[in-house]
Amino acid sequence: MKHRTLNLRIRIASLAMLAGTGVAISSAAQAEEEKGTVNLAYVEWSSEVASTNVVAAVLEQAGYEVDLTSLSAAAMFQALSSGDADAIVAAWLPTTHADYMERLGDSIEDLGPNLDGTKLGLVVPEYTDVDSIADLNDNADSFNNEIIGIDPGAGLMSLSEKVVDTYDLELELRSGSGATMTAALSSAINNEEDVVVTGWTPHWMFARFDLKYLEDPENVYGGAEQIHTAVREGLEDDMPEAYAILDAFEWTPEQMGEVMLMNQEDGSDPYENAKQWVEDNQDVVEQWLDS
Repeated sequence: MKHRTLNLRIRIASLAMLAGTGVAISSAAQAEEEKGTVNLAYVEWSSEVASTNVVAAVLEQAGYEVDLTSLSAAAMFQALSSGDADAIVAAWLPTTHADYMERLGDSIEDLGPNLDGTKLGLVVPEYTDVDSIADLNDNADSFNNEIIGIDPGAGLMSLSEKVVDTYDLELELRSGSGATMTAALSSAINNEEDVVVTGWTPHWMFARFDLKYLEDPENVYGGAEQIHTAVREGLEDDMPEAYAILDAFEWTPEQMGEVMLMNQEDGSDPYENAKQWVEDNQDVVEQWLDS
């Protein structure tokens, strides 16, 4: 598995979002494998780390080289639109990433959902007395007057900003990352304190902690979503077998959850975990390879 930095074809508006990805440049020789190299972009959400590494392992089983690039959501869609990335399996639709698809969809092919049963919202420990977003202001002190968010480029954060405006919340929405969000959640629960975070399903935190979504009477976060696979224009012509595998990829929240929990083990490697899951679930994988 190799990682790369996107070249300068990514538009200036997205360049700032590439900082800190920590990816290395693949050599030209590596890109000239017999079947070619598939470039997968993803966001550092636990769900997308799991799915992207599983797809990478499957594509490698089929004989492809695979490069992975971790990006912000905006840069991920820009990379796909410009052709710097070949595919993503991380498009949350119809709500979370709707703006990106509306702006860039003409140069992106949506292959449809690879997972059903997602949800977005504000999440608190089950023991918290508050049950609705509308009641947060009355209990702001209990939450240290803040909502713990994730990376600022995420669609979930854009929706959460709308939630703050719609409910006229006095709590400050703090950006960070998926890791800092779960760390804050874990710390609060260990100390039996109240905390409110931006959350989504599927996510391993729901398997580890007893949590609940706050009711959203204004329905700002919308209903259930799907995670879609999307590819750059021309991929079907350039790599028809890879395109077919990506088109066939579909799994369940329970299957994704298995990989996400594996990834939470100390010292575990998401790619090695993905390879292990692929090896243990060849009956599922063969359906993707034989389509």
